[in-house]
Amino acid sequence: MRKTSKVLFVFGTRPEAIKLMPLINKFKENNFFDVKVCVTAQHRDMLDQVLQFFSIIPDYDLNVMRENQSLFYITAAVLKKIERVLDDSKPDVVVVQGDTTTTFIASLASYYKKIKVAHIEAGLRSFNKFAPYPEEANRVLTSRLADYHFAPTKRAMQNLLNEGISNNVWVTGNTAIDALFLTLRMLESNEDGFYPRELVGKVEPIDRIILVTTHRRENFGTPLENICKALLEIADTFKDVKILFPVHPNPNVKGAVYRLLHGRENIILLKPLEYPKFVWLMSRASIILTDSGGLQEEAPSLGKPVLVLREITERLEGVEAGTAILVGSNTKRIVDAVSDLLTNKYKYERMSKAVNPYGDGKSSGRIVQILEDELIKCSE
Repeated sequence: MRKTSKVLFVFGTRPEAIKLMPLINKFKENNFFDVKVCVTAQHRDMLDQVLQFFSIIPDYDLNVMRENQSLFYITAAVLKKIERVLDDSKPDVVVVQGDTTTTFIASLASYYKKIKVAHIEAGLRSFNKFAPYPEEANRVLTSRLADYHFAPTKRAMQNLLNEGISNNVWVTGNTAIDALFLTLRMLESNEDGFYPRELVGKVEPIDRIILVTTHRRENFGTPLENICKALLEIADTFKDVKILFPVHPNPNVKGAVYRLLHGRENIILLKPLEYPKFVWLMSRASIILTDSGGLQEEAPSLGKPVLVLREITERLEGVEAGTAILVGSNTKRIVDAVSDLLTNKYKYERMSKAVNPYGDGKSSGRIVQILEDELIKCSE
């Protein structure tokens, strides 16, 4: 009889949770694995929404979040609290995702305990350690600590190879697409349950929708103000367009956005939406403006052009495939790009029909099978 392998998932933010939920479920379906879940709650409310939607009950909750927390605080709090989790759960492998502070610190703590680390969404690089900040450094440092590297694309794999990381590297696609397809199937069977009631009386079926999200630290301050100026100009020019902006709760974002955009007739500021409602909104949007990495991956599967509110991106595959355009935080570039898509049918269709380079919705199954095979080999 095969020995069961203990796997501990560690994550702390909403994007990590979304991308790991289908993977956790796949691991739990496989009797070879004994699965435990630890959340750091680096983001509390936004994380809890996803846990509830996917019916995941954590075995450990570090509950580290506090208002306007600093990187120093998150780093120290997670490192201090996760030690007892590792001692109690005694995992054979710790699974982390992406580029958060939770990801890096969980990997560091596992290294201290000589526990193997599996890194989901490995190998993305912007090659600028301050953009995205601190995510680029988190991702690079995690790669040096990880034992298993699950790259979403061939480019990500090549980045790892270029850095001398050649053992246990696989291209699997991105689990974000697995989560999106799962949610879309649920939406098709219960669209009323997904409809954001916050939009009742504010958005009509005929309205064209621009969906906006921003939360990156490098956009705090003047860059975010420039983004808001662009939205004001777009709202004034295109009266038939509704700009929907779920505002991140970070005070550096929320304060500026409400100060500059609150009360504008066709700009609707929303509280952060639950994931299923957000998927509904993505499916209805005409254009998506975002500095989120996850949306750069998900939107193309819905046929939505993405304007990336960053100067550089670690997800160049979308830019090269024609699903995304880098516009940064420059007011004119944002306005010009949006205007072009709203008025140029050919350009809009070309972007909306470009093939998504990030996955086919089967990444989780590949990862589970690979890790099972590798752990069996190690035990022989």
